[in-house]
Amino acid sequence: MEPIKKIVGTAAPLDRSDVDTDQIIPAEYLKRVERTGFGPFLFAEWRKDPDFVLNDERYAGASILLVGANFGCGSSREHAPWAIEDAGFKAVIAPSFADIFRGNCLKIGVLPVELSAEAVGALMDAVAGEPTTQIIVDLETKTVSAPGVVESFEIDDFTQWRLLEGLDDIGLSLRNEEKITAYEATREAWLPTVG
Repeated sequence: MEPIKKIVGTAAPLDRSDVDTDQIIPAEYLKRVERTGFGPFLFAEWRKDPDFVLNDERYAGASILLVGANFGCGSSREHAPWAIEDAGFKAVIAPSFADIFRGNCLKIGVLPVELSAEAVGALMDAVAGEPTTQIIVDLETKTVSAPGVVESFEIDDFTQWRLLEGLDDIGLSLRNEEKITAYEATREAWLPTVG
């Protein structure tokens, strides 16, 4: 996982609340066993509408997704954050997230940022009026800023540190590789081994 310090980029405004994981990535696209390749199917049903925001060339290349409240509700599928990441988004800003979706994002390094509904609305208005508006999500200072908007967000210290260091669950385990190897060397030969 890549370390996250600061995300600077444009944003796509998806002004919808209660977006569930089946809307994010429909079940028919979940046949892949890899974690990659889901981006083209992000919001697949909605993309059939030519006026859907992600079909608008003005938002092409956006690295931040602005969404309504309760984003990622529904099932616990990990594919939803995988599709968001694979489509190039590094952060999702919303008034609230479903808990499992939020946790799945944090495990892969997509930063879910909760701001007030008013702040998210102000960001949506800014990028709807000027799609080239740059938004800065600074994980070190826990702030989001754009022209006319400066907001703080909450994230626990451990998760912040882990994301700043670029450590997923495997990366955290590998920080103890020498201790694990030393322990495995002392195990009785009749016990099961890894590898």
